[in-house]
Amino acid sequence: MNASVSMLCPCGSGLRSARCCSLDASAVPPPDSVRHLVPLVERAIQAHRQGATETAERLCLDVLELAPDRPGALGVLYEIRKAQGKQAAAEALIRRIVAFDPNNFVATNELALLLLGRGALVEAEIHARNAVRIAPENPQAHNLMGMIMTEAQRPQIGEFHYRRVLELSQTRDPILLANLAWNLKNQGRMEEARSLYEESVAAAPDIRQTLLGWARLEEADRQFKVAGRLLDRMDTLSPKDPGVMLSRAILLGRMKRYDEAIALLDTLASQTSEGKLGPNELLEKGRLLDQVGRYDDAFVAFEEGKRLAREMSRNVYQDAVADNLITRLRNFFVGGRLRTLPRAGTRTDVPQPIFVLGFPRSGTTLVEQTLSAHPRIVAGDELPLIHDITSIMPRMLNSPLGYPEALAELWMGDQRAGLDNLRDYYLQKVAQMGILAPKAAWFTDKMPLNETQLGLIALLFPEAPLIHVIRHPLDVMVSAMSNHFTHGFCCASALETAALHYVRVMDLVQHYRAEMALRYLPIRYEDMVDDQEATVRAMLDFVGEKFDRRCLAFHENRRYARTASYAQVTEKLYDRSRFRYRHYRAQLEPVIPLLRPVIERLGYTVD
Repeated sequence: MNASVSMLCPCGSGLRSARCCSLDASAVPPPDSVRHLVPLVERAIQAHRQGATETAERLCLDVLELAPDRPGALGVLYEIRKAQGKQAAAEALIRRIVAFDPNNFVATNELALLLLGRGALVEAEIHARNAVRIAPENPQAHNLMGMIMTEAQRPQIGEFHYRRVLELSQTRDPILLANLAWNLKNQGRMEEARSLYEESVAAAPDIRQTLLGWARLEEADRQFKVAGRLLDRMDTLSPKDPGVMLSRAILLGRMKRYDEAIALLDTLASQTSEGKLGPNELLEKGRLLDQVGRYDDAFVAFEEGKRLAREMSRNVYQDAVADNLITRLRNFFVGGRLRTLPRAGTRTDVPQPIFVLGFPRSGTTLVEQTLSAHPRIVAGDELPLIHDITSIMPRMLNSPLGYPEALAELWMGDQRAGLDNLRDYYLQKVAQMGILAPKAAWFTDKMPLNETQLGLIALLFPEAPLIHVIRHPLDVMVSAMSNHFTHGFCCASALETAALHYVRVMDLVQHYRAEMALRYLPIRYEDMVDDQEATVRAMLDFVGEKFDRRCLAFHENRRYARTASYAQVTEKLYDRSRFRYRHYRAQLEPVIPLLRPVIERLGYTVD
């Protein structure tokens, strides 16, 4: 191998590693020493504008070899690598621009957009927020923030930023209206969303993404004929469009026309260059194959879908981060320390939370739909507020420590009311989200894996009902493999890491229960299926509310559940997902030894 080639950075930028991803920032020459390169940068910019890509690329590489921090050359090379589809190189270059010039709005916004495109929502949010700080009256910054917050399941925040775009731009842009419509759909505000889609399509009848979004709204709202007509319209505009074909397959699945849906996805695969489906299409196909009893084929689709998702998004389990947090939580929340910590008082002037806890896909959406059918309970959905409190706690408690160690400030005389302040922050945010109804006494918070923060929740809301939904761990693993979610440090990117994180969390719950008093009720998903009324009565009695028969007809609850279970909870209670793991016993074998202690501790068996 040529020595000079071997020194090139693996990211594909075309630069040497020492001038790219292995760059030592302290070795960057001062600006005065490289002024003679300014004309070369200007020539590169001009060449790129004129379409002379090779000349522009050569000039940029020459400049960056001598001065690897020149934003103009980095920007042109970024555009070239982006156009070439070299995503790793493009990301490395745009990151360098932001690192060297953190107030560069264009680069910051571009990096946030790139991260959003590959599903790295947490980091995308960091840069999108900075873009808004840099340019608070720039509609583009607010629009991107709206997109990211909507995708991150925080639609109320996203709605604010979309409406800021409308104010700042003073136009009714059809694409913006469609984005806001999708946001409102994710909040369950179907009529408002439908009205915006109608306005958007009236102004611009042929925008693909708008029609697709509208069709998905109608499918989610159980208006299957309307959804079908919208997809028919799209077929005339864009025959064999992959997005339309996937949406139609989803619609056919909702209508229980499984064989037609599978055949359509097979057709979609045949028209791709490699004859293969993408990660979303593969998981959808796997779920359809599961419905028709082709379990081996279904699991193959699940595994390939997960593999492609890892490859495309680079979202893998953050093992060290998860282990560090859980270890610190276990070490901090111990009986001796907890006996000396204060508890927040209970507010009686506002509705109180019911925490519906559980691993993703364990049945928490079913429980929330059931409880929110009660006239005194409203659904809060997946509220990110406990996580937010862990982030802001050090500042609010004026602590030099991170969470959970910052809770030690509560022993200080000037921080004795710290938990009350954090509690009020939570309740104020809930009020601002518009969740509460006039006659409601309770609202649900079913953020997945909130049980990781049981200690903090019990300090903030010592009287709040904690309903932990338990399901056979192997059933949870099958569901984790058949759906995309990033909760739990992206643990569901693979079967082995989903099992590892499940064990870590369940062991932590056992620790909390041993070390502190909790108002805690475990509810089995299987009991809900076997004896629905007895389970519902037990939950309502635990909360302190009278039984209401409407809770048994949760499928008639017109609220849209914005989770992967949105379709299932529109059907009457069924038992086909109970002990579903038995169909996948062989595929689950690698994680059974890890899960077996938790399986047995919860009273289940492996058969």
